[in-house]
Amino acid sequence: MTKGEIMTFANKFAASAGAVGLSLFAALPAWAQEAAPAVAEAAAPTPDKGDTAWMMISTVLVMAMIVPGLALFYGGLVRTKNMASVLTQILAVAALAMIMWVMFGYSLAFGGDGNQFISMGKTFLAGVTADSTVATFTDGVVIPEFVFIAFQMTFSAITVALVLGGLVERMKFSAVMVFAIVWLTIVYYPIAHMVWYLGGDDASTGLIFGWGALDFAGGTVVHINAGVAALVGCLIIGKRSGYQKDIMAPHSLTMTLIGTGLLWVGWFGFNAGSALEANGSAGLALINTFTATAAGVLFWMLTERALGHKGSLLGACSGAIAGLVAVTPAAGNSGPFGAILLGAVAGIVCCWFVMKLKAKLGFDDSLDVFGIHGIGGLIGSILTAVTMLPALGGPAGDDYVLGSQLWIQIKSVGVAVLWSAVGSAIAFYIAKAVTGGRVSEEVEREGLDLGEHGERAYNY
Repeated sequence: MTKGEIMTFANKFAASAGAVGLSLFAALPAWAQEAAPAVAEAAAPTPDKGDTAWMMISTVLVMAMIVPGLALFYGGLVRTKNMASVLTQILAVAALAMIMWVMFGYSLAFGGDGNQFISMGKTFLAGVTADSTVATFTDGVVIPEFVFIAFQMTFSAITVALVLGGLVERMKFSAVMVFAIVWLTIVYYPIAHMVWYLGGDDASTGLIFGWGALDFAGGTVVHINAGVAALVGCLIIGKRSGYQKDIMAPHSLTMTLIGTGLLWVGWFGFNAGSALEANGSAGLALINTFTATAAGVLFWMLTERALGHKGSLLGACSGAIAGLVAVTPAAGNSGPFGAILLGAVAGIVCCWFVMKLKAKLGFDDSLDVFGIHGIGGLIGSILTAVTMLPALGGPAGDDYVLGSQLWIQIKSVGVAVLWSAVGSAIAFYIAKAVTGGRVSEEVEREGLDLGEHGERAYNY
């Protein structure tokens, strides 16, 4: 090749190489887009060990609320001859609820595709593995699904156990178990789905969740639900023999105080754990669980004095539970002073209901489940809209409309009350038809410890 031909070839080669280079450069974005799915898949959210540890601790704390917390709280309030019966009922229904939850309860409440009332698709925990996760309230943050399942499982267990306080000292153990099976299936799981499930579209998102209702840790799902069920149950099963005639004083306020303390401690897992992360929201729920409960104790005792009674230990324990119940739906939706307001209102209103109105109405809600959990849950669920206000330390933004949120809260409460009332009536009537419902008058006189279980809580 001549020198001129060589130069011409070199120029053409350079030009071709430049064109190829430009083409490659232009193609880089397309390559990046093609590679993006692989990168995104590799960068899938991984559960944080701190969040996971906190949720496991919260789950255990809620378990402690049931046994021994609620068992001792309720047990101390009944007569000596029925102590073992109460302990047995609470332990047994909690165990039953756990088995039902992993069989089909979790699927109905949080199982994926479904409608506004129930979901489905995870019966017997289908598809759940040690690697599967559940998203929290913060984008990109997840926790192991098994941990979430266990946490929510304890909620279902304590809710059905709470109902029993309205029926102790007269309901057959067999009736309790039949009721629990039916009630969890047709009442608890659907309400849990309606309030807490965010689906993939509007058709599967829970009805009440879709309205924008605020229920941080279970004002409707747990407390209104259990309180209404207890009221319906005590009306269907009937009063205890000798009610308002015989002395039915608590046999051990010491045990009731121990139970109250365990409930209060466990409630930190109940409320702060509902943040699903170890973060500022959990910290807010933590301090609110302190302040609302303290206000409930003091204002219940002040109300006792105003009604002409002495401030009592029983009243203080009842006030603590009223404060805890009222702050539950607002735990992460209120500032500490809003929580104090909730505890104070619940302490006053629940005390007045239990000490004055209940006797006039004449129903035998043995351990005031409706008077404390039902009324306290109504107060907390509705007033959560108020505690959202920045003036009370709430997190509401400039676009927050109190009237609109208040209406949403009232609608939500109405649905929960109606669903629980109708479903609970069905469950109690089925239990009554299958087992007879309540023990004989002879067994009731002797005590359910011996009559139903063949043992005594105390053998002196």
